[in-house]
Amino acid sequence: MYIILNGKKAGYESVRSAISALREEAEGVEVRVTYEYGDVERLVNEAVRDGVTRIVIGGGDGSVNEVVDAMAKLPREQRPELAILPLGTANDFATACRIPANSLEALRLAVSGSCTAVDIAKANDRHFANMATAGFGAQVTAETPVELKNFLGGGAYTLTGVLKAINFVPYQGKMKTPDFESELTGIVVAAICNGRQAGGGQVLAPNAYINDGLLDVVILSPFPLGDIPRVIEEIKHPTANGRYVKYFQTPWLESSADEVIPLNLDGEPYQNRQIRFEIVPEAIDLVLPESCPCLK
Repeated sequence: MYIILNGKKAGYESVRSAISALREEAEGVEVRVTYEYGDVERLVNEAVRDGVTRIVIGGGDGSVNEVVDAMAKLPREQRPELAILPLGTANDFATACRIPANSLEALRLAVSGSCTAVDIAKANDRHFANMATAGFGAQVTAETPVELKNFLGGGAYTLTGVLKAINFVPYQGKMKTPDFESELTGIVVAAICNGRQAGGGQVLAPNAYINDGLLDVVILSPFPLGDIPRVIEEIKHPTANGRYVKYFQTPWLESSADEVIPLNLDGEPYQNRQIRFEIVPEAIDLVLPESCPCLK
């Protein structure tokens, strides 16, 4: 088993002690550490060449994004099983799946847990595990300073969001799905979800499952401050007919805009005026706890 560690997290004493403890309990545990973007793909390919059948990715949502994108480039039968060691600020995907936050517990699950074939998603040629957010949400995630994230954790996103909201201008665009085409006017946030939460614990798609073959799409329109309680209620219980929050499911969605709209894929920045989002069913064999609520 390979543990691929984000280089920024490899020196943590809690991580080092957890790996040491795991090596006393299990055989064949090897550690690889990343230094720069692109290392994860190289290490995944190395693991495949070495006949490794299970990989553990140690990092945050961005590291999970990188390993999923790397694995998706391999033929399905060559993809190793994947487990997650949550080491990021938010760990939204792992948290929603109830993967333990404690490093040793997560590693024990990685060794002994069973796998389930789960979906991933695509934005053009880029794959992601959790969700893509466009507009305000992408701007907040991309522009939150690293130091602030480390100090406040997920709460940094909320603080930065309040600051950005003062000058935020809604976006315009067009959208097409297998069932309809529509003009999108005044978009504050659009979330194209495989998983359930983003932005440090904000649940945007409470009905999403990672093995149902569908994307959950949530679109937030501008709202007056006095209607924030209604917005929160609509996010918790989304429907196709909400006043401010529109929700639907689809296997694919195409979007276009006259200007480049900020987008992030599991927190990683991405830009394009025309994007096709689509689900890739049962693409990855993922180690999950029996209590995982994101499985249908």
